[in-house]
Amino acid sequence: MIDTDVIIVGAGPTGLALACQLIRYGVNFVIIDKKGSTTPFSRAIGVQARTLEIYEQIGLANKLIALGKPAEKVRMIEGGVVRGEAILKDIGTGLSAYPFMLIVEQGMHEALLYEHIRSHGRDVDWQTELTSFTQDIDGVTAIIQGADGQPKTIKAKYLVGCDGAKSFVRHSLGLTFEGDTVDRMFYVADVQIDWQFSHDALQICLAKHTITAFFPMVGDNRYRIVGTFPEGYDGDEGDVLFQEIERQIQADTEIKLAISNVNWFSVYKVHSRAVNKFSEGRCFVAGDAAHIHTPAGGQGMNTGIQDGYNLAWKLALACQGRSGSALLETYNEERLPNARRLLQTTDRLFDFGASDDWLISYIRTHIFPHVIGFALGLDIVKNALFPLVSQIGISYRESSLSDNDADFAVQAGDRMPYFRVGPSIYDSLRAPKFHLMTFGGDGAGRLADEFRDIVDTHTLPLTDDILEHFGAEGPFMVLLRPDNYIGMITSEISAEAAADYLRAILE
Repeated sequence: MIDTDVIIVGAGPTGLALACQLIRYGVNFVIIDKKGSTTPFSRAIGVQARTLEIYEQIGLANKLIALGKPAEKVRMIEGGVVRGEAILKDIGTGLSAYPFMLIVEQGMHEALLYEHIRSHGRDVDWQTELTSFTQDIDGVTAIIQGADGQPKTIKAKYLVGCDGAKSFVRHSLGLTFEGDTVDRMFYVADVQIDWQFSHDALQICLAKHTITAFFPMVGDNRYRIVGTFPEGYDGDEGDVLFQEIERQIQADTEIKLAISNVNWFSVYKVHSRAVNKFSEGRCFVAGDAAHIHTPAGGQGMNTGIQDGYNLAWKLALACQGRSGSALLETYNEERLPNARRLLQTTDRLFDFGASDDWLISYIRTHIFPHVIGFALGLDIVKNALFPLVSQIGISYRESSLSDNDADFAVQAGDRMPYFRVGPSIYDSLRAPKFHLMTFGGDGAGRLADEFRDIVDTHTLPLTDDILEHFGAEGPFMVLLRPDNYIGMITSEISAEAAADYLRAILE
């Protein structure tokens, strides 16, 4: 019999990142996976700014950046000819400390997270499968089976299924997974390419019915290629040879290139689906177990990591006996609408890239390449596009945890805006606690003793930059949740107001 606080099923990026967060909060856990180790393949390669902000809190952001390379620019190609170019590096300057998308292999990403777990005296139970579980008012009882074939019992307070698109946890909970299957067959491949183009740009090849993308990776002329076969292609996923993929690349791009050193490739059908709810009792789902979608925009892995980031602090307070079930229910309340919006966004992006509608096709091939460079040079475009793609724009304004009583440009439920107080405001927000921040004045006063171990306090000057970021007219107070989303924002500077908010959400 094994006793723990949380069982994590699945040690991909979502499960490993959740484990890192639980370590941060001092929560005991067991993490299992049917695989024998972290993935040796690249798989998901785009890491967004919000994920790096999360990793900054545990000292992993710069380590991950050192393993990859930021996307510096994008080159638009049609008919084998460059039609336009746009700078991507630092596109989010002033919005995040990480104003770019990082290209880094999932295998390296997972290895970094796994090493962080091991450095804290924990490990993954590899080659271990969840065979059944039950739950009651007191907790979860799970039966697992390791490589030796012997069943073991784990008793825990909570269970989180991070076990992928075919999730055993989701099926066992009876959650639905509704949506559609994209008609096209996708392919991805990691290769070396000898061609005329420099290795400093993301190459987007636009064709009448599709987009083929080449992502530069670390290493001489190494690229990730992502594309689709035409509608009606009836090849079986497991039988497609790379030669078929190469012929499709040549046909769609009209570029003279030589592909070599095929490190890995995969052919698959893409689904666009989400669960009807993210939790059932004491059990939760996250990542691909909860939502899957097209690879457009590089959103999938990052969204799973944010699922765990949202859930971890709530589990920690519940495991410590500081909160009731109502706080845990806000995981579904906040992440389900986000998943549904994400499906709509990625579906629209894919439709733009692959639609055979004559007007969309014409815009994609004849207008879009020529205007992208100009458009991405405009602040109004960058300030709209970067928050969407980087996921710093995700907001929980409609959440029951969001309390507004004043008219600010920034609202409760929004991510704490990035601005510089010294190096960055986020430098002072790394502790796994709530953060009571007073802007202007002498501070909010002494917080009630019952909350002093879970809240730290900060008093900051009311600069013109801060007034502009928040749309404030005078001193104000912000109470940040442990995930650095604003729980409460008010012009009433009072420690008691913060205590009332905490009592309300932790009851």
